[in-house]
Amino acid sequence: MVSSARPYRSVLYIPGSKPRALEKAKTLPVDAIIFDLEDAVTGEEKANARALLAETLAQGGYGPRLRIVRINGLDTEWGRADAEAARDMEADVILLPKVGRPEDVDALAEITGDRPIWAMMETPQGMLNAAAIAAHPLITGFVLGTNDLAKELNTRFRADRAPLVTSLGLCLLAAKAHDVIVIDGVYNAFKDDEGLKRECDQGRDMGFDGKSLIHPAQVEVTNTAFAPSPEEIDLARRQIAAFEEIEAQGQGVAVVDGKIVENLHVATARELLAKAEMIEALQAG
Repeated sequence: MVSSARPYRSVLYIPGSKPRALEKAKTLPVDAIIFDLEDAVTGEEKANARALLAETLAQGGYGPRLRIVRINGLDTEWGRADAEAARDMEADVILLPKVGRPEDVDALAEITGDRPIWAMMETPQGMLNAAAIAAHPLITGFVLGTNDLAKELNTRFRADRAPLVTSLGLCLLAAKAHDVIVIDGVYNAFKDDEGLKRECDQGRDMGFDGKSLIHPAQVEVTNTAFAPSPEEIDLARRQIAAFEEIEAQGQGVAVVDGKIVENLHVATARELLAKAEMIEALQAG
């Protein structure tokens, strides 16, 4: 079962072919890093990037950040070699692009064994098969590939992402039903903090665990948006205290700020405080 307290607020893409970027990532306050061997690396650099990334990860230095390696698809000329290399890398997760059905995960697992796998959810087929993919025993996370998805759906860009809401919702439902981490897609305008915050707030309200990022400049806004706010932390503490007081009196329902507090609210409050504590520990470390 995936820990509900571990934060996945910011998940930053880093090209596997760029030594300086790989080194800088060790200092960034992100919760997870996607070391990319796919879109961010040209065909001529694929083999070099694979070797560089293996060497870099072996050296360590990424601390508590989740290390995710995105390979090329197994239907490409680089996919199998990527999978074989990623299997032996000092990484936490292998990320498979354009997962359309559970059999795609099976094909990777034949190479990588029991290594945890995350799925890039970025095709109409993937959206329609999201529940079956999430149910796969090796799948522990989804990453939404909203750029590729928008291209395949032939949608227009809208700030409210209305054309993508059905697809986002299908992935969210599947992920939550099967206890799978679900990470929102990227926001392309990396200098537009206001737009990024708006999209982060939308994703957080929908239930995403965090957001994938294309630039370090996006980290602060995203970390803040997906972390419990001071107001939420204060409310959680008061809910727990009120419920424990009522429970000691043999009752099962408390009232805080004019709203009912039951067992389910207390469970959510405790999860929120646990996440806040883990974020604080990560920042202190």
